[in-house]
Amino acid sequence: MTQSLGFGRMVSLLLAFALGIWVSASGLVDSVFTYWEDIVYLTKQHLVLVASSGLAAIAVGLPAGIWLSRPSMERYAETVMQVFNIGTTIPTLAVVALSMTILGIGFPPAFFGLFIASLLPIVRNTYAGLLTVPSHLKEAATGMGMTRRQLLWRVELPNALYVIFSGIRTALAINVGTTPLAFLIGGGGLGELIFTGIDLMDTGMLLAGAIPTAALAVAVDFLMGQAQLHLIPKGVNPLR
Repeated sequence: MTQSLGFGRMVSLLLAFALGIWVSASGLVDSVFTYWEDIVYLTKQHLVLVASSGLAAIAVGLPAGIWLSRPSMERYAETVMQVFNIGTTIPTLAVVALSMTILGIGFPPAFFGLFIASLLPIVRNTYAGLLTVPSHLKEAATGMGMTRRQLLWRVELPNALYVIFSGIRTALAINVGTTPLAFLIGGGGLGELIFTGIDLMDTGMLLAGAIPTAALAVAVDFLMGQAQLHLIPKGVNPLR
């Protein structure tokens, strides 16, 4: 098993080395760096869209998931969840186009479309995480005299944090990968280089937008993974 893992790593390193040689020989690196100022400027726009729509989705999704997990909502939770499911059943490009017809062109429709696309994983994971908290823990807390609010904040949320973080991590990854579509409705971002490069058949311009987008997705996923590892208490964190 160890030998096969070592062989797999060696193959991966060789492939990465060969890819690096090919990229350098093809001149794509130099071509990408000719758009460096555009990359920096558009990356800032990209990050603003991701941060604003992602934080808004978290601010709405967490309370919504908590609300749906309450016993009083047990009969209606799945029905209400289908409303949030609209953001994933309708193609993202269609959501962006529909938001443009209501909000016009620019930042507002791009923000709204990304917000809708990011909402479901947060709501769903918050709801599911709270429902999977062991009943004996809640019974013990109730027996100790905890109020419903204390039970939520001291028992349910800490035990559901891992699942909730997984939902936020998924939502932000979707958000970063979807944000290039904002260019199509005047929202800015790295999609400007990607789609313009496709139209002009300019591989350097295309990669100047695609590579930073991929790097941002990896960076966001890594940071959320580290947050999931270090911020969740050790007793309820399967990673520690």
